[in-house]
Amino acid sequence: MKTRRSLAAALSVGVLSVLAAGCAGDDLAEDDNGPSADQGSGAGTSVVIGSQSFDEAALVTAMYEQLLEEEGYDVETRLVDTRPVYLNEMPDAVQIAPEYVAGVVDQLHTDANGPDAEPISTSDVQETVDAGAELLEEKGITLLEPSAAYSANGYFVSQEYADAEGVTALSDLEGEPVTLAAAPDCKGRADCEQGLREVYGIDVTLEPLGYASTETFQAVLDGEAQLGQTSTLDVTLEDQGLLMVEDDRGIQPAQNLVPAVSTEFLEEHPDVEEPLNQLMGALDNETLGELLVRVSVDREPVEDVARSFLQEQGLV
Repeated sequence: MKTRRSLAAALSVGVLSVLAAGCAGDDLAEDDNGPSADQGSGAGTSVVIGSQSFDEAALVTAMYEQLLEEEGYDVETRLVDTRPVYLNEMPDAVQIAPEYVAGVVDQLHTDANGPDAEPISTSDVQETVDAGAELLEEKGITLLEPSAAYSANGYFVSQEYADAEGVTALSDLEGEPVTLAAAPDCKGRADCEQGLREVYGIDVTLEPLGYASTETFQAVLDGEAQLGQTSTLDVTLEDQGLLMVEDDRGIQPAQNLVPAVSTEFLEEHPDVEEPLNQLMGALDNETLGELLVRVSVDREPVEDVARSFLQEQGLV
């Protein structure tokens, strides 16, 4: 069997890093100098992009930054550890954020209704956008077009097990006793152990070997676990003799990439919409997963990976 470096395994052992250049301090301020008459709406206008600091978010943020610079904007980026830090600054001091549909909608719901509020997201993108429409409007944020690329929990089996048992989707495991190698916090979660039990009717025994860890992959390959947990962006499974199974009953929320933009800023600068929507249309999980291997495993600078992709797509 051909062995390939695993993006997900690399992430699990701590290669995540803050990769964005030009990060600001804790206090953000908008500095809108306004466009000059002969240079288009981007020229001379400052814009702040807020995002998270893990490799995937940093890469997409670099793409946003380069696209907006191409439009003539003076771009400042800030990567932080958690969503609420920059979301609390929107839509005034931060104007744009690379987001995830379910993530931003559920965060606004929690902010409005308390930490114990049940998520309003579903596995359906449009349903989730619709569920958060009022919250987004109240916050002054507009979501542009969601991407086909999404980042959520994925579950895999060995190709040998799939062939022998006819397993291609989680529902194929209904009623079966299954050992799941996953992160310790999988227990009791609707998108993990609880959902596998209650939605799929799988008799789950959890082995807390880690999220996309070397131990998790090996346990499934050795047959010590039938099911393992990784990211939906993991493009290394096939080369390891593993197969991602379909979440055909939808326990994963719709974590599709989506640009979140200050509604007021968008009204004043509508030219940001087209390039960001084009970027979303150019990304899917396979493409983004391959780009992330270059960043997290090959250690290529995030700005270089972003630039080469945008150039290949004709976006810059």
